[in-house]
Amino acid sequence: MAVKDQEEARAFLARAMAARGGGEEIETHISDLFVGNDLAWKLKRAVTLPYADFSTPQRRLACCQREVELNRRTAPRHYLGVRRITRSPDGLAFDGPGTLVDAVVEMRAFDQAMLLDRLAQSGALTMPLADRLAAEIARLHDKCPPDHRPGSARVAEVLAVNEAALAGTKVFPRDEIARLNSAFRTAAAALQAEFDARAAAGRVRLAHGDLHLRNIFLDDDAPVIFDCIEFNDALATVDLLYDLAFLLMDLLHRGLPAFANRVLNRYLDQTGDEGGMPLVPFFMALRAAVRAHVTATAIDTGGDTPARRTEARAYFDLARRLLRPRPAVVMAVGGLSGSGKSTVAQMLAARVGAGAGARYLSSDRLRKALYGVTPQTRLPPEAYRPEVSEQVYRAMIERAQGLAAAGVSVVTDAVFARPDERERIAAAARLAGVPFHGVWLDAPAALLRARVAARRGGPSDATLAVLEAQLGYDLGRIDWTHVDAAHAPEALAEAIAAKTEGR
Repeated sequence: MAVKDQEEARAFLARAMAARGGGEEIETHISDLFVGNDLAWKLKRAVTLPYADFSTPQRRLACCQREVELNRRTAPRHYLGVRRITRSPDGLAFDGPGTLVDAVVEMRAFDQAMLLDRLAQSGALTMPLADRLAAEIARLHDKCPPDHRPGSARVAEVLAVNEAALAGTKVFPRDEIARLNSAFRTAAAALQAEFDARAAAGRVRLAHGDLHLRNIFLDDDAPVIFDCIEFNDALATVDLLYDLAFLLMDLLHRGLPAFANRVLNRYLDQTGDEGGMPLVPFFMALRAAVRAHVTATAIDTGGDTPARRTEARAYFDLARRLLRPRPAVVMAVGGLSGSGKSTVAQMLAARVGAGAGARYLSSDRLRKALYGVTPQTRLPPEAYRPEVSEQVYRAMIERAQGLAAAGVSVVTDAVFARPDERERIAAAARLAGVPFHGVWLDAPAALLRARVAARRGGPSDATLAVLEAQLGYDLGRIDWTHVDAAHAPEALAEAIAAKTEGR
């Protein structure tokens, strides 16, 4: 299509939006958005790129139809359909009988202030939102069709594109690029068997492909994922953890490691895909490197600003940091009900381990999963029989050992009232060949009672009666690090993490 013809379509859309009360026009490198009070139209630019071909009206129409189809997996209320722009003797019109001139995706408009990247800037991202977002991503991934082509081949293609793109930019020194490329190749070679095994197991699928904070918004407190890659199935057919890694990397880049760790852990709770955790730091590094070369390319093609250079360097350095080996540890946080062990353990998980942090294993959550209920569902007393508790502890300890042996840091959270329970989790770390750090939270009985009485919701079913029984336990000798649980959880987690890492 000639530029003049698409300019005519743009003018038509601007007039149509003005007739609806006006709106805002937003340009991207491949689309033009016309956003009004209640509707938005997305026009694909008549471009031909290595990864997208929008050169004819028919191609753009097909891509619009594909965009609606794919995005209705997560945003069915917001992707309303496709409008054809046609030519008649009276001019352009929507969906007329004349010649096809162009096409747009028609969407329900939403408040741009509810985009998650804007909420992140204002400090408005919460842990309950992280839980809901993880569940939504897990639901999307469950719907995605698998592709069994070897995963290592896909990774090799991304590495090749990165190397070529970085070689063509003037932003980063040649020696730094060479070291980064070498680190990627070394890490990829070590993980090749895992990439291929995951593809064979159906963990490579036609997913979202562009899952970062700007492509998620809140609608009545519910996260809505939108704007997936629709123009190139090969780009969007990825390991599911590589899909997730874009979001995790974006959160780390923005200085939100606790939110990233929470999303990762809740996603793994939902999907059971914790066996893929050794790949997460590599996938996050790969996402960071892609953003580094994309930002650097924008600088080299006329978009040079100090802010953009800072951002390109931040992505580059994040990729390097994520590729650095970080030894695994097993940590156990114990204490009586009300000591705050779950809160501290989750905060610790974001502070130790590689990538988006450690795997968090909670006895309360494992018990609920054993019974097939949500973490907030209260279980009957028989779910706390000694033989059930033994099953829960055994599962937690075995999973911690397996993850640690694979190089993944683990933070476990349970009462650990019995000496044999404390010894078994320590033994799991020894068998995995990693350091162990046990932390016991001490608190006076009055504080424990006050906290348990004030609880509302959450995975723990402990009542004041349960606490009173615990206060009568013979705990034996506890040779873990004792910590005063009266302090703020954030300060406790930071102090514990600093001590275990020798800071």
